[in-house]
Amino acid sequence: MYAKIEITGTVEVKTGMHIGGSSSFAAIGAVDSPVIKDVRSGLPMIPGSSLKGKIRTLLARQYNTEIVKPDDDAACLTRLFGCAKQSQDGRVKRSRILVSDMFLLNEGELREQGLQVMTEVKFENAINRATAVANPRQIERTIRGSKFGLEMIYEVENEDEIAEDMRILAEGMRLLQYDYLGGHGSRGYGKVVFYQVEAAVVVGEVDEKIMQECNLILQQVSSGAKHAIE
Repeated sequence: MYAKIEITGTVEVKTGMHIGGSSSFAAIGAVDSPVIKDVRSGLPMIPGSSLKGKIRTLLARQYNTEIVKPDDDAACLTRLFGCAKQSQDGRVKRSRILVSDMFLLNEGELREQGLQVMTEVKFENAINRATAVANPRQIERTIRGSKFGLEMIYEVENEDEIAEDMRILAEGMRLLQYDYLGGHGSRGYGKVVFYQVEAAVVVGEVDEKIMQECNLILQQVSSGAKHAIE
């Protein structure tokens, strides 16, 4: 069968988030470590690869019995996220989940709160323990309260596996709510939560009971958001 399921929702940043962009042509006095921005709007964004990669990494810790390369992940993960290793028939596993880049949804709301720019600069110091010399640095962060539009496409290959794949994806999203997205998470950066996550068939047909089960699974992600920020 051939069908596509669209998964939508909102990703909200709860603590300043740093997903690095290029500083190759930074002017003197510019931020040492800028965030990635949409080149058209100049606003911070979340690359789909950052979200997908983090979710897969967290699930790998959950399902793998040892540290392995992504191509050697547990079968349930390579089925969902793909695998470049060729099988006996010479094929590779294509990723069933496609994650789009995410763009800022609530610029107007943030500006109404008095914000002039959608990022902040956090000053940090690395202290040399031997000499006590400080090495200051400036890290740009997407501000807390920023909301981004979540959009994923799940490609159906086997109707019997849809609900199980959705459970694994939802588990990865729940794990992320207790971890961090981007860099410097051990210092408080990058806490995110998901809201209003739901699925709908956009290409082909999928049994209605399966879709109801999928949405019940995804609702657990949103219901877990409150606990993740307490």
